[in-house]
Amino acid sequence: MAAVSLRRSVHFSAAAIALSLQVPGWAATAARAPATPPSDSDWIYRIQPGDTLIALTAAYLQPGHHWRELQRLNKVANPLRLPPGGALRMPLAWLAREAAVAEVFFVKGQVLLRREGAAEQPLQMGMSLRSGDALQSASQSSASLRFADGSRLLIPPDTVLTLEQLLVYGRSAIPAVQLRLQRGGADSQVRPNPGRLPLYEVRTPSANLGVRGTEFRVQVADAAHTRMEVLQGAVGASAGKAQPELRVAAGQGLLAQPGQALHASPLPAAPSTAGLPALLERVPLRLAWAGQAGASAWRAQVFAHHDVDRLLLDSLSPEPQVRWDELPDGDYTLRLRAVDAQGLEGLASDHDFRLKARPEPPLVQAPAAQARLYGERVELRWTQNTAARAYRLQLAQDVGFTQLQQDLPALSGASHTLSLPPGRYHWRLAALAADAGVFGGEQGPFGDAQQFELRPLPPAPPPAEPQLDGDHLQLRWGAQAGVARYELQLADDERFTLGLQTLNTEQAAISLPRPAHGRHYLRLRGFDADGQAGPWGQVQLIEVPWPRWPWLLPLLLLLH
Repeated sequence: MAAVSLRRSVHFSAAAIALSLQVPGWAATAARAPATPPSDSDWIYRIQPGDTLIALTAAYLQPGHHWRELQRLNKVANPLRLPPGGALRMPLAWLAREAAVAEVFFVKGQVLLRREGAAEQPLQMGMSLRSGDALQSASQSSASLRFADGSRLLIPPDTVLTLEQLLVYGRSAIPAVQLRLQRGGADSQVRPNPGRLPLYEVRTPSANLGVRGTEFRVQVADAAHTRMEVLQGAVGASAGKAQPELRVAAGQGLLAQPGQALHASPLPAAPSTAGLPALLERVPLRLAWAGQAGASAWRAQVFAHHDVDRLLLDSLSPEPQVRWDELPDGDYTLRLRAVDAQGLEGLASDHDFRLKARPEPPLVQAPAAQARLYGERVELRWTQNTAARAYRLQLAQDVGFTQLQQDLPALSGASHTLSLPPGRYHWRLAALAADAGVFGGEQGPFGDAQQFELRPLPPAPPPAEPQLDGDHLQLRWGAQAGVARYELQLADDERFTLGLQTLNTEQAAISLPRPAHGRHYLRLRGFDADGQAGPWGQVQLIEVPWPRWPWLLPLLLLLH
């Protein structure tokens, strides 16, 4: 395509983007007739070898225009000998114009298309859009369009936008795009070409914007507030015929309100992404970043990896943190912007991350967190993930799992019993995908590590040494290390169901009232300081004889 240059572009922009006073609304979707460009807006065509005025007239001008008009306008002496590299003026009003279309190359979520004379329908990738089509995106839904010259438009969530005009001038030499943003946002990347007239326009309830080649964002919250931020190039902004056009340069933004003059102000600096993780292994997705002076809110977006035309998640948060409930595993780019007191969103910082959260680890059932267990065996239990075929169990005595005691790569079922020596242990579980086609047959992330302490049971006390001392039964046994108290049971049967007495003492001895004559059974066990009982010691039999005085009663009677 021949190179072109700009002439009287400021005059054209101011005339072409006059203030629109129409009330925005979803119903206002009918195509409008394209505005006729001012007669003094010229396209500057660079002459190519072999060009003639006759051929150029046939190629670029509307029917009814004669090559002699170009000759007179450009003062061409010889219409058959045009100097290559020279310039020819062609008024935009003379150029042939044709209808153009926009291609839908990305859709996420629910975006509706409303076209005059047709039923409302979901927007789909590959569709061709034309003048008059209106689009409405739902929450966490977005779409991206590509225009005839390769310029792109990202429609974020909660947006209502109408494609008022899609044209090409001069046999597709100059695309013309006119958008009306009624609500929400429009992120535009207009293909740079310094020679083109500014025929990319965005109209809002309180301001209209005309550009040549640039990257900029527009947000409309209501009929009274339009916000615009320029990232590259420059944008001409107009709020009415009585006000001059304002040129907003890269790194600047404006807040347009009815009845107020437009003023450009610097955009907030890009936030820091230092400390954000490169690998995330949990859903819901939680991200937090450092705050920033002057920021009243934060815009956080997730795009496909290095592809800012494919917006997947979008949130405006009052704090430097965000949570999203769902996102498939994969590689992504996080884009962060600070928002100032005017509501202007600043320069962006991008952070690449990988989400690997599936298959999700099972939930731990037992032992409880920080549990104290006794004995030599411990049973670990967990829930079963229906997307898992097996589980990997790791057990270590350090929190970093650098010194593994157990690494069991493929456990089936939902429990496993280990024999371990006393000590503190950390354990964690990961799921292995059941279907290789779903998660690549890979192991998922480990769940949060759990901790337990395994202690030996308090030792059983040695057999007690009984001693009858008048009206008391004295019992003594050897003291045991780690035992804080002892429990003693005395009963009339070996099963300890008849005449049961239970006594506690912190000493390795106890004095009881003398039991009745006959056989009695005794057992002891110890408790540690946390109240954990040890095993019962061996059952002991104690025989209490009859007192001596009943046997002496007949002898006393004979003596009398």
